[in-house]
Amino acid sequence: MARIYPLFSSSSGNSHFIGTPDGGILIDAGVSCRRLVAALRLNGIQPEAVRAVFVTHDHSDHIGGLKTFESCFGAPVYASGATLNKLLKKELLPPKCEYGESDGGVETCGFYVTSYKTPHDTDGSVGYKIHTPDGKTCCICTDLGHVTAEIHSELCGSDLVLIESNYDESMLRNGSYPFILKQRIASDFGHLSNIDSSREVRTLIESGTRRIILGHLSRENNTPIVAENTLMRTLGGEFVRNRDYMLTVAPVETKGLEVVF
Repeated sequence: MARIYPLFSSSSGNSHFIGTPDGGILIDAGVSCRRLVAALRLNGIQPEAVRAVFVTHDHSDHIGGLKTFESCFGAPVYASGATLNKLLKKELLPPKCEYGESDGGVETCGFYVTSYKTPHDTDGSVGYKIHTPDGKTCCICTDLGHVTAEIHSELCGSDLVLIESNYDESMLRNGSYPFILKQRIASDFGHLSNIDSSREVRTLIESGTRRIILGHLSRENNTPIVAENTLMRTLGGEFVRNRDYMLTVAPVETKGLEVVF
């Protein structure tokens, strides 16, 4: 059965493994190689089981450990053309690293991975839709200021969706961040609020998605309880009682979390 391991999920670092201990793919490598290897092994996965790394965009919380991980284990790296150009220009891939564009879809170790554009404040930002060897689909959808029609179309009908629920609007508004940073986060090219995420989740459940993971929660402007409570209020009691789905909030750092879908 298909499995996802949310290893790291926050503004401090992001990485998710989809597969089994025998092999799979990594979405982002946004923490140090040492921490990433430790998290994989905590879940019973050896780093050599990573057959490919897919990068969503070039912000440090998604690529912080990429170069070292690649130097040690050498899995092929895939990203949008724009992101790849930036990685190469900044020498963020080791010299002998195998790499390719994800724009047209990639088939690797039994997985077929396609990408879709996400509205974020860097060129080439994408989310990924993963078709697993056993016929399931899951989507990784973080770092977006709003849900576009294209994104909604990609997410609908997926067996599992990991979607950003980055900030609580009140906590962000009243928090200590500088005003310009608050504007960036809440913009159409920033991050998805709990409310906007919850509205999308409702439509996904209605379309047949049965596994929802809320991810990329801000340490300063959100908490798992606040994010989950916002979702429950948005769904409503009757909706919750009459729908078959499972909700998980991705931890900032894994304690051994596996979600089967």
